Amino acid sequence: MKANTPIDLKIWKIFLTLILITIIGCTPKDAQSPEQITTEPASETIIIDRESKVPTDAVKMNPQTDAAPVKSLSSEYNDPVPLQYPINTAGAEDSPFIMPDGNTLYFFFTPDVRVPVEKQVIDEVTGIYVAKKINGEWQKPERILLQEPGKAGTDGCEFAQDNVIYFCTVREGYTGIHWFKADYANGKWQNWRSADKELKTDEYKTGELHISSSNQELYFHADNKAGGKGSRDIWISKKINGEWGEPKNVAAVNTERDDGYPALNPENNELWFTRDYGTWRSKKINGEWQTPEQMFSPLAGEPSIDNAGNVYFIHHFFNKDKMIEADIYVARKK
Repeated sequence: MKANTPIDLKIWKIFLTLILITIIGCTPKDAQSPEQITTEPASETIIIDRESKVPTDAVKMNPQTDAAPVKSLSSEYNDPVPLQYPINTAGAEDSPFIMPDGNTLYFFFTPDVRVPVEKQVIDEVTGIYVAKKINGEWQKPERILLQEPGKAGTDGCEFAQDNVIYFCTVREGYTGIHWFKADYANGKWQNWRSADKELKTDEYKTGELHISSSNQELYFHADNKAGGKGSRDIWISKKINGEWGEPKNVAAVNTERDDGYPALNPENNELWFTRDYGTWRSKKINGEWQTPEQMFSPLAGEPSIDNAGNVYFIHHFFNKDKMIEADIYVARKK
């Protein structure tokens, strides 16, 4: 999506929370897997029900009231449908990330799109959530806490694999947006720390990312990076001697438009991404990415794919130029 479009507001919101953090005062393998996660917050942390912060006048949208309903443009997929409650609410569900088995879903949530971004960091519910599917039904999402109790911070852009979660964050003690990572052990996420050096954030301008299942390839988008085709391009970095090597532009999928939010399917032979207001896919044939095709539109972005080929993504609802809310949709493969 373009830098000033609603799909991109999540990153912008996180950046603007620096305003509040500055006011507050900044100071200069476990046997289980993420598919088996349960959240276990620190004992001194009080967990607030996210729905309690959704305003009473919030409007819950649906495909029948949608002024711009999202459609499948591919014969391979059924038309997308929203995930039902308790995943989607009248608040804003964003940035979905589905685990390969299709039974664990991570997402970003904020209760009211009308609230100024500098206030979201203190609303006690904005952040990353996880939900489990049991017997075919999604269970109530739980907040993932990735900051010490009492310290300011906002997290998003989550990517989980092999008992590790990467996430972008603005937090007390740091200036600007940073990449962090945490480990899943003993039934909870812990040991969060900076991943900027590992991902070479400053050097590569590492934006939202996806790491291949082999952990040998890093796909990410970067804005206004030298050698790019447009203001936002997708890049690939390969691991060399345990470090991410010099990134190369994925020329086959990039254009002069905004191309970002890359996501691989579990087999790593499909590259899904967001271009402007739609979701696109490129297939890898004989080791080369092919010309992409548009799969879902309009206002469909930030795709994530499970083993069955089902695609989860974010869809925003508008009334003219005013965003009402955002929901997570799924397009099921035929």
